[in-house]
Amino acid sequence: MGAWRVGPKEESGLKVISLFSGALGLDLGLHAAGFKVAVAVECNRFAAETIRKNRPRLPLIQEHIEDVTTAAILEKAGLKVGEAAVVTGGPSCQPYSTVGQRRSMGDPRGVMFKEFLRVVRGARPRFFVMENVRGVLSAAARHRPLKERGPGYPRLKPEEELGSAFSMMLKELKGLGYYVVFDVLNTADYGTPQTRERVVFLGSRDGEPLEIPAPTHSKAGGDGKRRWLTLAKGLDGVAESRPIFSPLSKKKKDILRRIPQGGNWRDLPKDVQRKALGGAYRSWGGRVGFFRRLSWERPAPALTTRPDSKATMLCHPTKLRPLSVREYARLQQFPKSWSFEGGRPQQYIQVGNAVPVGLGRAIGRALRKAMDGRRLRARLGRLTCANKGLIERLSKRPRTVVNPPRMRKVKGKDALRKWLKSETRGRAKILDYVNRRQRRRSKVKPKSVRLRAAARRSR
Repeated sequence: MGAWRVGPKEESGLKVISLFSGALGLDLGLHAAGFKVAVAVECNRFAAETIRKNRPRLPLIQEHIEDVTTAAILEKAGLKVGEAAVVTGGPSCQPYSTVGQRRSMGDPRGVMFKEFLRVVRGARPRFFVMENVRGVLSAAARHRPLKERGPGYPRLKPEEELGSAFSMMLKELKGLGYYVVFDVLNTADYGTPQTRERVVFLGSRDGEPLEIPAPTHSKAGGDGKRRWLTLAKGLDGVAESRPIFSPLSKKKKDILRRIPQGGNWRDLPKDVQRKALGGAYRSWGGRVGFFRRLSWERPAPALTTRPDSKATMLCHPTKLRPLSVREYARLQQFPKSWSFEGGRPQQYIQVGNAVPVGLGRAIGRALRKAMDGRRLRARLGRLTCANKGLIERLSKRPRTVVNPPRMRKVKGKDALRKWLKSETRGRAKILDYVNRRQRRRSKVKPKSVRLRAAARRSR
């Protein structure tokens, strides 16, 4: 399994407005499901050149989305309001990534989803597809540095609590008047040789009963599903005489020589761990990306934009180098002929930020299924999470995360409890924006159970 074969399968009537297009990974998946991209909006000049190189006839707007009117986008696409089948895109996600600074709404990129919604409101497509990193679930609307949390510092404001940014997003989505369903999807469950989790929102203007695409794969396989694809399967057939990759320093190579396949910095002797991690050795958390060497027998983890960085390392299983750009592209399932413009760092960024083509195709098929359905329409303005377990986890999450005791300004459990007992109304309540009917249903026993109980009582 490698790149998807993306041929001329699209139907002319299923037009897509692509926003934050990047290298077109998500759009190639929709294309494979029968949709046709009518216009792409992408401000990055390297990604725009990639689009021109591979799809020279595709109408392209190379501008920041906040500088482009919806009317201009529709005109470029040759569409009128209500004619687009889909508006799709992944608003800039760096502010929400667990790898970055997590500045959330304090970062201009963190409000790009509002620009996405602006185009949806103006273009009125039949459907929309919006995706983002998993980190958006817990992001705060206003970021407070970790070192400034805990006893000795001001109590949290509601907008500084975990999940407050996500609650704002849900409120905005509900206000669209579309039927919206969302969930966290693991790309490995859809035939991608990579365990990459994305939050996906699907919206229907006419209340067509959209469903999150059903997984075709699972970690262990069985129950009609195939096993996750391994790195070996994903890179099968990739032969490069002169691979393009970011070279590693001698120090990094010396460390990686001591790490087995599937391992990371924790496989090093204690004294070497300290030298390898430097200041990060005293920090906390899993730090699984530090000096990580991949395994042939498992899927790749989520591809980063810096596979040569010690904190986000994606070292080849048997060679002392990061995965190459072409290997990256194959794991994201781009066509073999797809080329990426710009220098090596820019190519890594384009491929690393893309949505795997296989996930895009699964989403496209879910849209087609809804279009072909004959069931009753869903209620407009309704926001539904397809995963009951996810809702329960989000509703129980802590208000914030603080440093371990050794790193706090004021130590002691009692001091922390007192600080956490803030009188603010925070604790972002995701359930406020998910249908009350859905919440009540989760508390009601199935009909079959209720009937059996009633029969026993009547005896």
